[in-house]
Amino acid sequence: MAAWLCVQLVLALTRRRTGRRVRRRGAVILAVDERGPVRPRVGIGAAGRVPRWLGRWVAGAPAGRWAAVLGVVPAGWILVGGLWGWAVGLAAGYGVWRWQRARAGRAPCAQETVSAAEALRQLPLAADLLAACISVGAGPREAAEAVGESLGGPVGEQLARTAAEIRLGGDPAVAWGRFGEIPGAAALARCLDRAAETGAPAAEPVSRLAEAMRAERSSAALARAQRAGVLITAPVGLCFLPAFLMVGVAPVVIGLATGLLNR
Repeated sequence: MAAWLCVQLVLALTRRRTGRRVRRRGAVILAVDERGPVRPRVGIGAAGRVPRWLGRWVAGAPAGRWAAVLGVVPAGWILVGGLWGWAVGLAAGYGVWRWQRARAGRAPCAQETVSAAEALRQLPLAADLLAACISVGAGPREAAEAVGESLGGPVGEQLARTAAEIRLGGDPAVAWGRFGEIPGAAALARCLDRAAETGAPAAEPVSRLAEAMRAERSSAALARAQRAGVLITAPVGLCFLPAFLMVGVAPVVIGLATGLLNR
């Protein structure tokens, strides 16, 4: 049974990769783009069809993931042998598959965390550049367009997108609101939206926001450093406290107890 499942998985995975290759070549020849992933029909020819649940299972995972799973299943049979070996191999393969799925699910979260950290790092510089552009006579939209094209990164891309949306006739409040969705950029977005709507000078408020952002980053870095110092002293105390008790306190207690017992 386990051998049959392994053969079915290998055949289904091979047909899936072949179908992708054929569609890719056809798209190049016909000079058309693929509208979306088309899942191939999974089968094994005249010998029968792979079960539908097995086809969906194969279609939902990349080839590299299945290579590890199919490598673990025979290893259980080699190490244990017999039906118990196949059972151990299948259980280990299922565990590897679940671990890989969990790891793949954590990858987008890590990318979002990195993007948020990069945005927090860029915001003070972006605010300084916006203040400089506004101080020489540019409007908030023109300043956002210039800074976005030169800065890059998550903040620069969103600034350029906001400026393009306003230039094409979009609602400025909605566009600046989308920019304010960046972590830490809500106050800057409100300031720029207010300046664009009322015509009030925004160079000085934006400069103050840049200084406040830098001070907040410095405070956060100092708090992280202090927390790291506390976390470092905890294991050091756990290591030295038993030694101090054994070397300094235990002999005194033993001596006092011996003197009291000898009386």
